[in-house]
Amino acid sequence: MPDLTVPPTPPTPPVPLGALLAREDLGLRQIAGPSDPDIAIHWAHTSEMPDPYPYLLGGELLLTAGVHIPDAAGSGTYFDDYVARIVEAGGVALGFGVAPVHDTVPRALVAACDHYDLPLLEVPPPTPFSRVARAVWQLMAQARLAELRRVTEAQQSLAAAASRPDPLPSVLRQLAQRVGGRAVLFGPDGTEIAGAGRGAGAVGATGAGRAARAVGATGAVAGGRTGSTGTGTEGGPGAEASGAEVRDALAELVRVVRPPGAPTSSPTSATASPTSPASTPASTDSTPPTRPAPTSATDTVSGIHLAAYALGTGQGFVLGVAAPQRAPGDHTIASVAAVLLSLLTGEHQSRTGADRSSALVRLLLGAPPEDVASLLGGDRWLVVHALPDAGTGPDPVATSALGAALGSALIDLAPEAVRVLVPGDRAPAAQPGWTLGVSAPVAPEDWSAADQQAARALARARATRTPLVVHGASGRAGLADLLPHDAAEEHARTLLAPLAAHPALVETLRTWLSLHGSWDRTAVALAVHRNTVRQRIARCAALLETDLDDPDVRMELWFGLRQL
Repeated sequence: MPDLTVPPTPPTPPVPLGALLAREDLGLRQIAGPSDPDIAIHWAHTSEMPDPYPYLLGGELLLTAGVHIPDAAGSGTYFDDYVARIVEAGGVALGFGVAPVHDTVPRALVAACDHYDLPLLEVPPPTPFSRVARAVWQLMAQARLAELRRVTEAQQSLAAAASRPDPLPSVLRQLAQRVGGRAVLFGPDGTEIAGAGRGAGAVGATGAGRAARAVGATGAVAGGRTGSTGTGTEGGPGAEASGAEVRDALAELVRVVRPPGAPTSSPTSATASPTSPASTPASTDSTPPTRPAPTSATDTVSGIHLAAYALGTGQGFVLGVAAPQRAPGDHTIASVAAVLLSLLTGEHQSRTGADRSSALVRLLLGAPPEDVASLLGGDRWLVVHALPDAGTGPDPVATSALGAALGSALIDLAPEAVRVLVPGDRAPAAQPGWTLGVSAPVAPEDWSAADQQAARALARARATRTPLVVHGASGRAGLADLLPHDAAEEHARTLLAPLAAHPALVETLRTWLSLHGSWDRTAVALAVHRNTVRQRIARCAALLETDLDDPDVRMELWFGLRQL
């Protein structure tokens, strides 16, 4: 069963026994047990109890001066029982302090450590146990610092790879390089989309090569954390692994790993239980699982560390990594890569993103808006113009957040105002830090007119210091509803004909009338000086040969401007 409890951050690296023996200031000497310098020491603990089992968590270097040893211990089974209990508790090494209790290490203790394969270290008289414990802590801190530095550098390189023109293969190449193995991205159907890193025969021993070939052949996934299967088949790391064994182990990871919102079955995984043996064929039963599927899983086959990471896009993509060894920070590095790949395989890879790209291309190639609107969804649309209240230019991050709040990713980050195309069934609300102008709901063929409505609404919102203004929000029937549109438009064009060649005058007159003749507010709305507004309005009065102080004139002009 693969280990599903992957730590979220790199754990504190253990200290190799060889590094502790290499400390000349300690003077430690191994006199019994296996001479494996890679034996991992997780901490040092001192105890003079005859049975230290209840006080050990596993992975300790147990230090003792032999105070607990009775006088007749050498003639009985005391040392065998003592060492057996240490090994049973998970202790990885025993340090025996020479003097003041014992001048030499008891021979029976040496024999017992050899019998139970427990490394026995002789601690010389000048070396206190506290110095040994401090040395273990220092070595762990150094290893932790080095591992954090490695993880930080890997995160930076992965982020840089994600910004390259070919982000997917670049991230996979960088991940494979950092873990010293192979990284593969699989699609929802289990097929390999991209892969990078050392291939068959280069990941480690011969069994590693078979694992790499199996990754490419079966569409399963692999990763970098030793699972509950230990070293896999007989022979330990480097032993020959059967292709079927690796293939089944990888298929098991695919079965148990499900991205959030992904289907519960696939051609390679179906709905087999995570607890089923790796060689058990996938079940076709569609009964939903009784618990949420994990988003990551690990296993080890013949020394090849396998792991699967479901990408959080809901699209069914899975990242796999195969490596001959696992460093404490490898899971964190792989998790960073999984996050980046989740972003890279997100909505722009989904049907929504593809449709949006198709709509843009068709518009650029000359298709009318009404022909592409179906790809975007919805028949009625709102145009929203927005400006930040801070007075600075729109920030891309803040703009993206604004689009998300309005429920649309169709955003134009223009310098004069942010423009967002929003489905017409969503009513925009005021957004903190923004001033918004919203058009009336329109069909796609009227997007251009709605853009002008939103611009005018935004100008009015800024002038009146209102967070949100919606064009035509009153909803009441007006004078224009009593006349045919063609007749009203013809009257408006005739009335305003003297201003037709001066768009700035038309817009100034429209804004000035909408703001009840306020010079200051009109200047704010148009971003011009108030004297400029006065000059333009005077010019309008001269061209129209009318008195703009007359309310009847203002009403008729406003009616005409509303028709254009």
